[in-house]
Amino acid sequence: MVLRCTKKLLDLLRLDPGPAVASCDEDWYANVLVLDRRECLLLTHAATLFSIFEPGLRVGDLRSTRDFVTALVGRDLREEGCPAGTFGDLRREAFVIAKTADRRVLGCMNDMAFVCELAVGESGGLAGLDDRALNRRLRRNINSARDYQRPIDLVRERLAG
Repeated sequence: MVLRCTKKLLDLLRLDPGPAVASCDEDWYANVLVLDRRECLLLTHAATLFSIFEPGLRVGDLRSTRDFVTALVGRDLREEGCPAGTFGDLRREAFVIAKTADRRVLGCMNDMAFVCELAVGESGGLAGLDDRALNRRLRRNINSARDYQRPIDLVRERLAG
């Protein structure tokens, strides 16, 4: 599993991504958003744009980055009724933290960050946010970068194929 972190997240974690790693559709992208004065994580699968918003992130959560990220992916796949292995066996794959590489994915994540910001504002802050509903909304939002298909539909196509 390659986790491609934005510079902002790498700085927060005080990590050096090391040597460049070739980009792949199976990569995951991660960014930290500051909403309602709290750090939140936005995690996105490159090929499908299946995304996970995790509010109230603590740096300690990411000390064990692999476990934290794979637990989030597993939880949200279950919530969508998808098998744990939808994106492969993330717990057994080699785990690499790298710099971001695909501007299209980052552009979509910027759009999703705006949706998250609006949702937090509309709910009166993170305390009133229904983050599960926001995650479902993110996965049902069409994306021009993926031929105007919803991320959840791309995941289901992957499972059917």
